[in-house]
Amino acid sequence: MSVFLEVPEAVWVCANDLAFAFRDRFPVSPGHTLIVTRRVTPDWFSATEDEQRAVLSLVAEVKRRLDEELAPDGYNVGFNAGAAAGQTVMHLHVHVIPRFRGDMDDPRGGVRHVVPSKGNYLRDVAPLATGGEDDPFARHVLPLFDRAAEIAIVAAFVQE
Repeated sequence: MSVFLEVPEAVWVCANDLAFAFRDRFPVSPGHTLIVTRRVTPDWFSATEDEQRAVLSLVAEVKRRLDEELAPDGYNVGFNAGAAAGQTVMHLHVHVIPRFRGDMDDPRGGVRHVVPSKGNYLRDVAPLATGGEDDPFARHVLPLFDRAAEIAIVAAFVQE
């Protein structure tokens, strides 16, 4: 049994013979919609060609409705296939995620952000303050230590 089959028809956004669409319970943006096959099939690659066509037809219908309702500036559309790809419900579902200018600082890279360090391969990577003679931060701060009456240190850690 799939949790998606428990979604009542009353909340469906649209449907066809092989698939239906509803708003995500945990949206990443306003209007985030899931399109799900009526038959429980684990992922896109195990769906029939008819199911794939039915899902894609609903992607277009959901986009049309979201354009009218929310007028987003763009979309991310995609699916996760398998646990290693981040799929948590093993029932084919396609995400239609409306995007709005300013909803993130730099959206370049789009779906590439599923692997955080590979997201925006065009951005300039800021050098890290790691200590030593070539440390980009230390060369600015260390000369100030000699004339400081008091030093307060704040540390921040970035983890990937």
